[in-house]
Amino acid sequence: MDPTPEKATSTKSFSIKSAGGKQPELLKKDWPHAPVHRLSENGIYIITAATLHNEHLFHAPIHRDLIERSLLSQSKAAGWDLEAWAVLSNHYHFVARGNPGSTNMREFLKGFHSLTARDLNAMDGKEGRTVWHNFWDTRITYQHAYMARLNYVHQNAVKHGLVPVANQYPWCSAAWFERVASAAQVKSIYAFKIDQVSVPDDF
Repeated sequence: MDPTPEKATSTKSFSIKSAGGKQPELLKKDWPHAPVHRLSENGIYIITAATLHNEHLFHAPIHRDLIERSLLSQSKAAGWDLEAWAVLSNHYHFVARGNPGSTNMREFLKGFHSLTARDLNAMDGKEGRTVWHNFWDTRITYQHAYMARLNYVHQNAVKHGLVPVANQYPWCSAAWFERVASAAQVKSIYAFKIDQVSVPDDF
């Protein structure tokens, strides 16, 4: 098991309006622990999932808030430590570190997709709509591949042309990473080239 990370989990409060235009609710974003950045015997995975027909179902900020908030809270509850994530309008990526008591990754994803589909459809008034189409999971076994994929996910919004600098995109881990990691860690991860990283991302 990895030693306890050097920085504790923090929370960030923000508000969103409900789909019906009601008063904003106070919500908490459960930020994960500070990243460790070394391989773990308990397993580290990179996950990609896309919507059915690559539809842009998360086109509004409130939709991406829902997916990101659920990913943060549910991964924490299932014992998976997120180290990088990016939620876009029709897909997401994340890198997560397992623990001895972590829920099986496929079971975790099944529950996560079921809950987010239900909540998104309730928000949009589209009961029974199929939201998620498929997911790809890869266990990372080499340190170089791990570091490069961390950077790939941090930089995903830049890759897709959504922002010029990763930390400007609200629904990814870049700003959090730059805040909780040391300057040396940030410099090291961001130095890894991502142009040759093989990740499903043609959405």
